[in-house]
Amino acid sequence: MAIGVSANKLEILQIAKAVAQEKLIDESIVLEAIEEAIQKAARSRYGAELDIHCDIDPKTGEMRLTSRITVVEEVENDTHQLTLEQAKKTDPNAEIGTYYEEELPPIEFGRVASQTAKQVITQKVREAERARQYEEYKDRVGEIVNGIVKRVEYGNVIVDLGKAEGIIRRSDGIPRESLQLNDRVRAYIYDVREEVRGPQIFLSRAHPDFMAALFAQEVPEVYEGIIEIPRVARDPGSRAKIAVISNDSSIDPVGACVGMRGSRVQAVVNELAGEKIDIIPWNPDPATFIVNALQPAEVAKVVLDDEAERIEVVVPDEQLSLAIGRRGQNVRLASQLTGWAIDILTEEEESERRQKEFAQRTALFMEALDVDEVIAQLLATEGFADMEDLAFVELDEIAVIEGFDDDTATEIQTRAREFLEKQAAEQDAKRKELGVEDAVLELEGVDLPMAVRFGENDIFSVEDVAGLTPDDLRGWYETRDGERVREAGILDGLDVDPQIAEDLIMKARVEAGWIEAADLEPEVEDGEDGEEAEAVESEGEADLGDLDLSDLEAEAERLGVSLTELLEAGDGEAEEGDKEE
Repeated sequence: MAIGVSANKLEILQIAKAVAQEKLIDESIVLEAIEEAIQKAARSRYGAELDIHCDIDPKTGEMRLTSRITVVEEVENDTHQLTLEQAKKTDPNAEIGTYYEEELPPIEFGRVASQTAKQVITQKVREAERARQYEEYKDRVGEIVNGIVKRVEYGNVIVDLGKAEGIIRRSDGIPRESLQLNDRVRAYIYDVREEVRGPQIFLSRAHPDFMAALFAQEVPEVYEGIIEIPRVARDPGSRAKIAVISNDSSIDPVGACVGMRGSRVQAVVNELAGEKIDIIPWNPDPATFIVNALQPAEVAKVVLDDEAERIEVVVPDEQLSLAIGRRGQNVRLASQLTGWAIDILTEEEESERRQKEFAQRTALFMEALDVDEVIAQLLATEGFADMEDLAFVELDEIAVIEGFDDDTATEIQTRAREFLEKQAAEQDAKRKELGVEDAVLELEGVDLPMAVRFGENDIFSVEDVAGLTPDDLRGWYETRDGERVREAGILDGLDVDPQIAEDLIMKARVEAGWIEAADLEPEVEDGEDGEEAEAVESEGEADLGDLDLSDLEAEAERLGVSLTELLEAGDGEAEEGDKEE
């Protein structure tokens, strides 16, 4: 194909218009690509060192080829640059940036030049098309689109969306679903990214939000926001659970999503290759929500661990297989839906565990209190879990046990306290043997079991405690390979809550001199007038009767006097006031 600058002017405009319409890009972009192709060919003809420009009039198609010389401050290429001093010799009005053009004669495109021009135009048009696709689809993440399967490559499905192409990767497709060439397919846009080879539109039929979007299409109440779908858990192609909640108390969210005779949910099932769907009513109470999520299994009892986000579910023996599901599918989907780790126990297993705990408490009481098995079992049955419960409970609570009297209760409590004293002496000896300083034990909130744990973990001084974090004391959770894993803390098993752990460390930092005690006090908020609110308006004007002990101490410290002197001064002022009255 031979193209020259003398080619039909209207023909060039018609070509640009046709390409722009076909690729859905702006006509000016195609004209710029043609101009760049002609410039490249002209440089190969007239010299690559020249600054050649091609301009095509978008209205008439008139083409103009020029060589440009530009006025610069410092010349780097004397073939198309000159200094201001040189330019002023011929043009007194010249300044930096001024350029002069010399029109060049038209050129004819040979075979090589034509091929080069074609490549340049094709590349520019492709870049413009990709930019247009990205701009069009970047804000459509979360939408469902329809397309036709264009080709299948190594399990990845390329979908023609009309104005662009999307890709359903092997991991984003429904297992065992075979899409063939020219099949119509619906998919969910979950990501649009600019990559080296152009923008990529990632589609999915396995994404949980694809199911939620399908329900929005099939159920008007979901589309209008009356019914919300806060969570979806899917085992693509097999089973799914969705949680639904209604913002209108008169509308049943489950019934609305199922539809008349299951018509609405069946439409979604058909689109997802027969995937079974459990529709679960959402509940803000975790226990109730988890019980609902384990449907169709019946739950007898639940025990929650809020900190670890784990729940122990007890089901009747005959419901175990139903609760777990085939290959653990039901409990796995329920766990994904609720965000809690779920442990399933049968009533028999739970009973065995309770019996084991009962036997352990009985053995503890027998050994520590030197009593027979019957008495130990009575204490365990009444709910006493450890020696502290027995040692410090009201005596009447022991005496009311059937077969016990006041003397028996007193003896049991005395033995419990003697056991704790003996245990404390042993722990204190171990603490000293480990090398834990007395100052650590004197920290508010630290007891002997804690001090022993510190020594076992090479924490010997107040400074060592000050350098810890609450997570070091209580443990923490990490996600590994998609599973929530707990790392043990120094004080595991000693029932230390987050606030106690934080207070302990901060007090250690005060004792170590790292921070001031005043830094731990809450900041006083500014008053409405923008000035900091003060407990005392001015020196000598404090109303001491309105201050509590801590305020009095703070006021005495501020005035540089002792608490006694401050109180005496206040009494004196009060007496003078009485005399004046």
